[in-house]
Amino acid sequence: MQDVEVIESPEAAAAALDPVRARLLNELVVPASAAGLAARVGIARQKVNYHLKALEAHGLVELSEERRHGGITERVLQASAASYVVSPAAVSASAADPDATTDHFSAAYLVALAGRLVREVGALARRARVTGTRLPTLAIDTEIGFRSAADRAAFADDLTAAVLDLAARYHHDDGRPHRLVVAVHPRPKEKP
Repeated sequence: MQDVEVIESPEAAAAALDPVRARLLNELVVPASAAGLAARVGIARQKVNYHLKALEAHGLVELSEERRHGGITERVLQASAASYVVSPAAVSASAADPDATTDHFSAAYLVALAGRLVREVGALARRARVTGTRLPTLAIDTEIGFRSAADRAAFADDLTAAVLDLAARYHHDDGRPHRLVVAVHPRPKEKP
């Protein structure tokens, strides 16, 4: 089971977002048969089987094991990932393009960058799984409290200068290209 799977297909996204199927995916972090799952969620086994077949057809659940009981074979399934992220590509072929946004300080630009990041890293991660290789990534996540808009602007200037200096120091025209995305946004308030 993967930690996170990026869903690129509109049909797979629709299957994963269906309330009953989303509940079954959540339950299938622990492998279960249709009968066991039906008992856990309080839905008829036949209905659970119907939804499991749809999830399996989209690669969202996979066979964990088969158990024989007399002449009956019980299939035990497990979610393909502990959690899922729907790529913007699954929603629309015209997913937000950061290159089409001129205001690089806008929320629209940041959302378009995030969408591109999900699309690109999702595709690279799938390719790495298929080839059995490790995908070289780096992520930094931290919080910073700015006392004023002036502090935030000075931080942005300093960060930009530092990143451009590092990029210039390590960039080689004949090297393998990597994408660096740095984002700053207000942290949402916690829900009560």
